[in-house]
Amino acid sequence: MHIPEEPDPMATPSRAVSNWNVANQLTALRILLVPVFAVLLLTDGGSNTGFRWAAFAVFVLASLTDRIDGDLARSRDLVTDLGKVMDPIADKALVGMALVGLSMIGELWWWVTVVILVRELGITLLRFAVIRHGVMPASRGGKAKTVLQIVAIAMFVMPLPEWLHVVAMIVMLAAVAVTVVTGIDYCAKAVRLRRASLRGRPGPSDDARGG
Repeated sequence: MHIPEEPDPMATPSRAVSNWNVANQLTALRILLVPVFAVLLLTDGGSNTGFRWAAFAVFVLASLTDRIDGDLARSRDLVTDLGKVMDPIADKALVGMALVGLSMIGELWWWVTVVILVRELGITLLRFAVIRHGVMPASRGGKAKTVLQIVAIAMFVMPLPEWLHVVAMIVMLAAVAVTVVTGIDYCAKAVRLRRASLRGRPGPSDDARGG
């Protein structure tokens, strides 16, 4: 009796996934909320309690879309290369605007903002520099870094008593440490990705045999 072979899942062609799916739409929404958050935070130089709470609400809403779009992409098989690139960019736009805004209104030291933004910009440029060798998705360490940054920023955005700023600064310093460490890790991954890609390309002798 002939027993049919089980289909190889790796050989089965994956269905086409639209780049404009619900997960990527939520990521786009997060980007659109960035200027809204900025206006609310900077109104009256950050001294307006009502606008500060509104800025906090928008920041939390935008941050939640990061978790939701990731869960949707994985659970509904909506992962795309565009989403892998857009997601960290959306995170950096939101966090970057928050850091700059908080420094502008005197809530956060500028050196913290500079260190984090230099790392974020550098890794974003690195992603595009190696994209022809492959996509570098956000790592677990990168996600942990983002969570630490979001928690600390949310605490700074809220008009809370001064003593709570000490707690927020401790969390922010932890975020800075993880930001630097994961930045170094991404650089190492980019080097490995490039080397693996170059090893897979045909050399001059391979081209001669093929031609």
